[in-house]
Amino acid sequence: MVEISKLSSRFSVRRMDENDADEILELCLGNTQFYEYCGRQPTKELILDDLRLTPSGKELSDKYYVGFYDENELVAVMDLVDGYPTSNCCFIGFFMMNKGLQGRGLGTELIGEALACLKGFGFKTARLAIDKENPQSTHFWKKNGFIVIKEVERDGSPVLVAERKL
Repeated sequence: MVEISKLSSRFSVRRMDENDADEILELCLGNTQFYEYCGRQPTKELILDDLRLTPSGKELSDKYYVGFYDENELVAVMDLVDGYPTSNCCFIGFFMMNKGLQGRGLGTELIGEALACLKGFGFKTARLAIDKENPQSTHFWKKNGFIVIKEVERDGSPVLVAERKL
């Protein structure tokens, strides 16, 4: 079990649910470049689906869709799956910063602190998928120590599976 409140010392962290869909959508709507590469635009229905989506073999109790807050401002959201694809790996299904706060190093700081915390919980690796054609995402994750381990097709588009040892 992941103690989400410990994922950041700078921001307050809480689990998000269906009641937060509008706030998540507002953050996502500000990040137009990300959605240019994933081939779909954010909608409330898409957010609600993402809040409930788990990989094969995982339960909703293994999923932590969390918000990072600076007082009442949503700074970032992260979809984290405990023990996927292996028991000592955590999977970041989604991570997005508030567009107005990008370019200041906050995303790198947040990811670094969260991954250090996850290592403390006993995870050995973190894994995620990057839309191959998205240079912003590819640069961000490589800058944060993720190494592409393979390329796969997801919904007809090439995706880079990347991993970082913790």
